[in-house]
Amino acid sequence: MPWIIEIISQYGYLAIFALMALGIIGLPVPDEVLMLFVGYLSSVMVLDFSLSVLVCFMGSITGMLISYTIGLRLGQPVVDKFGKWVGLTPKRFASMKRWFLRFGNWAIFIAYFIPGLRHVSSYISGISAMSFKKYILITTAGALTWSLLFVSIGFFVGAKFSFL
Repeated sequence: MPWIIEIISQYGYLAIFALMALGIIGLPVPDEVLMLFVGYLSSVMVLDFSLSVLVCFMGSITGMLISYTIGLRLGQPVVDKFGKWVGLTPKRFASMKRWFLRFGNWAIFIAYFIPGLRHVSSYISGISAMSFKKYILITTAGALTWSLLFVSIGFFVGAKFSFL
């Protein structure tokens, strides 16, 4: 966590945006902890609350769009070539795609609140060639809810404590 404090203190909102996007793509960035910390910084007037929520939201959306695009363009060939090494046979993958096309709307929204699943859902959306309009609508609703919730928790809880 100290490295996150250092990066945010040097680069501010740009760092928050980049860390959120990289975390969503799947790099080891603790997204929820980051947003809680950003909420705390907003509560002590280091950051602006509304701008913090917006930056977290935009970083999240950016990461989700990059993941969707990677899944759409590279996903199926990678699964076809390497899926057998992780037990993802063509039959299992076809079954998973059918399930995702049926329940994917809810899966994407709910996945925001489940670490690990959040990262995979966008790739699967792309691999499944989910309609981009549908995908962007669902991911926008999920990202806004998720960002607003966690930054707000950090803001309201952080106002009661002094961590720094």
